[in-house]
Amino acid sequence: MKSANLPPEHIAIRRVIAAIPRGRVASYGEIAARAGLPRRARLVGRVLGDAGAAGAKLPWQRVLRSDGRIAFPPGSKGFREQRARLIEEGVIVHHGRVDLGRFGWQRNLDAEIWSFPTSET
Repeated sequence: MKSANLPPEHIAIRRVIAAIPRGRVASYGEIAARAGLPRRARLVGRVLGDAGAAGAKLPWQRVLRSDGRIAFPPGSKGFREQRARLIEEGVIVHHGRVDLGRFGWQRNLDAEIWSFPTSET
């Protein structure tokens, strides 16, 4: 589906997801809030699910649950792919969870400016 045919809410969500920097993550709820749609976390999931081929261009792997967990069932193909992509970006994934305090997008401005994430599994 072309972006011209998408509702404005979907376009806003896609823009926020596209803006998440490499090595950082954000929760579904954070993305919704940044898109001007507070309390619409499920819509973020729906937009990602409906994105199809266009979604391949979005950094979908950077979107996690509010507690930092990968939303796919552990061991599933999606889980393994998301985990691998995050690790490749330098994000530490431990038992399917990411430390949002450390890798969350703009959660800690000092860390954003002064630290460099490292990988470990």
